Amino acid sequence: MKSPLLSLPGAVPAEGVDEGVAAHYGDLFREQRALADGAGFVDLSHRGVVTVSGDDRLSWLHLLLTQHVSELPAGEATEALILSANGHIEHALYLVDDGTTVWAHVEPGTQEALIAYLESMKFFYRVEVADRTADFAVVHLPAGSIAPVPEGAVVRETAYGRDLFLPRADLESYAEQAGPAAGILAYEALRVEHHRPRLGFETDHRTIPHELGWIGTAVHLQKGCYRGQETVARVQNLGKPPRRLVFLHLDGSEVHLPVPGTELRLAEEEPDGRKIGFVTSSVRHHELGPVALALVKRNVPVDARLMAGDTAAAQEVVVEP
Repeated sequence: MKSPLLSLPGAVPAEGVDEGVAAHYGDLFREQRALADGAGFVDLSHRGVVTVSGDDRLSWLHLLLTQHVSELPAGEATEALILSANGHIEHALYLVDDGTTVWAHVEPGTQEALIAYLESMKFFYRVEVADRTADFAVVHLPAGSIAPVPEGAVVRETAYGRDLFLPRADLESYAEQAGPAAGILAYEALRVEHHRPRLGFETDHRTIPHELGWIGTAVHLQKGCYRGQETVARVQNLGKPPRRLVFLHLDGSEVHLPVPGTELRLAEEEPDGRKIGFVTSSVRHHELGPVALALVKRNVPVDARLMAGDTAAAQEVVVEP
């Protein structure tokens, strides 16, 4: 869905999965600094919004999600995954319950598949699943923000800031009082800085939660059965994941960032040396310079110098080998 905030001065449309909102509004680093200082807001109205209502909503979701939500207090934010039968990540949900309804925002374009799965699992439970994307928009306020929150808005508050579920019709009027606007590139730069994985960026068809550090934050290890739990338990108790997430400091002299999917190799090997991983997200940070997240094979030494294509990279451990 195309955001009306693309009409704001300086707005440059984002591309790819984030199409529909602004990549930036003319000054990427200023926008990053504003968010880091707790000012401004980010238009995330392209994300999917899904609600689950009904008396059984929490107990039912508890059976399907990787997170413990059967007793989730109203107003408490959490995040959860839906896994395949083999334990691979299929969906990531960012949740809050308002006392009568669970609200979740999800990656753009994934809500239809998510709802189809949820509908297939309703059985006799008293729940109603709805796609609210056309009616509600997500707006992010950074940690420390003093921007007003409209009365009655559903708020998901985390250590990184607040996600507001606003009526889509109110988006433009809210932007007038919550500014300055920051684009999705500024939001992504802070996400990468904080090592936060994103579905479809840090994940592929075979990613399991352990590889990305989602154990504990999105996966609860002391809850009942859910699809894919056997893989989670086996890796947790008996082994190690085949890959691990790392944070990369990239050579700042390079003009171009290595794009997601760029192959990684050991710096000591020839350009056609063996592939040991790949870049998942790359950004220009206002303080750290060019940085990235990447997945590497678990046995890659933590102090090894890497090459992302033609760009030198020093790794920082996110998930322990």
